[in-house]
Amino acid sequence: MAAGISRNLVKEVVNRRLKSGARVGLRQLSIDGGGGPAIPQSSKKGRLLTGATIGLIIAGGSYVSTVDEATFCGWLFSATKLVNPLFALLDAEVAHRLAISAAARGWVPREKRPDPSILGLEVWGRKFSNPLGLAAGFDKNAEAVEGLLGLGFGFVEVGSVTPVPQEGNAKPRIFRLRQEGAIINRCGFNSEGILAVARRLGVQHGKRKLDETSSSSSTSNDEVKHGGKAGPGILGVNIGKNKTSEDASADYVQGVHTLSQYADYLVINISSPNTPGLRKLQGRKQLKDLVKKVQAARDEMQWAEEGPPPLLVKIAPDLSKQDLEDIAAVSLTLRLDGLIISNTTISRPDPVNENPLAKEAGGLSGKPLFDLSTNVLKEMYILTRGKIPLIGCGGISSGEDAYKKIRAGATLVQLYTAFAYGGPALIPQIKAELAECLIRDGFRSVYDAVGADCR
Repeated sequence: MAAGISRNLVKEVVNRRLKSGARVGLRQLSIDGGGGPAIPQSSKKGRLLTGATIGLIIAGGSYVSTVDEATFCGWLFSATKLVNPLFALLDAEVAHRLAISAAARGWVPREKRPDPSILGLEVWGRKFSNPLGLAAGFDKNAEAVEGLLGLGFGFVEVGSVTPVPQEGNAKPRIFRLRQEGAIINRCGFNSEGILAVARRLGVQHGKRKLDETSSSSSTSNDEVKHGGKAGPGILGVNIGKNKTSEDASADYVQGVHTLSQYADYLVINISSPNTPGLRKLQGRKQLKDLVKKVQAARDEMQWAEEGPPPLLVKIAPDLSKQDLEDIAAVSLTLRLDGLIISNTTISRPDPVNENPLAKEAGGLSGKPLFDLSTNVLKEMYILTRGKIPLIGCGGISSGEDAYKKIRAGATLVQLYTAFAYGGPALIPQIKAELAECLIRDGFRSVYDAVGADCR
């Protein structure tokens, strides 16, 4: 493919140059009155520049033609490391906005290499090519779903989405703690609202259906289709509530009614520390009442043969043992489809507590959250007796980190902060390292390693 592009580019440059030369020659011929072919009066610099350009294209095309697509794809991902230092010079929110815009426009590499087969798994009847996902908070308004899934994530979660658009908290509200590999944010569910997100996901869903129709004639009935409603890869939608809303359940129900038709799974976010009163919904009675209402709203809708999307709850890492026991009991009683463990923390563990930015209000994410969130993950796996799929989130920055989450009880894992710092090149790196960890310890699949440290 790369060689073909190079050849076409060379042909285009040469043709343009020949046409240009022909026009100049004809013009000179009419001036001289004929009498033989005229030589275009091009400058020496112009000829040298043209020759050098064509030479470079031919040389580059010849070199690229010797490289297979997988190697070329790897180069593209590695090249993104050159851009990361530039983003670090920008304000955190400006850098984030640029990253979303780039992904939305397809200005990011697209993963063409197949994932290691050992990473493939099926959860909730959905086939994941790998267990590595992008956590909610990065693409809050579903602007860049296709581009982000194309980076090679097994799944992407958009949101949190609020029913009514809201600005969130005042800026500045995102603070980098680069030395600690952490971020403090107090965004406060800044969202364009359900209707804007539904419109974007509807367009994406339509494209997916069109692709399915156009390829159905060439797809055998026995072929396994990896991916979900957004195309290759699985799409999750994280639902939040508005700050001014007095009835939280009404906000979540509205989110389910509007967005569930586009989601491969839904998440009730009741654990952000930046919305007053939100974490109180994690109490036993409050959680039970909320989940029952949301489940009822989802189940009353009409669904095709594949059924409704799974419903998950995202919890905080700052919970007592009693809180965890209550959440586990509700999850088992109501047959919740999954839990995400965890959201950001309001604590400031070492070495963050010594950073001047530690005094900023908001939730802490990144490496300092890893141990805390992994301990809660392990505790919840034990309390739910491994009966509920868990998504491990918090502090993952390597394949070894992802592996530890899986051994602690996670079926799937998510990252955010490390991706914000490391960029696209981190994704294939983590997947390769995770596959190596599984093979090293004799596991034949991700499933075999889930909860290995709890047995």
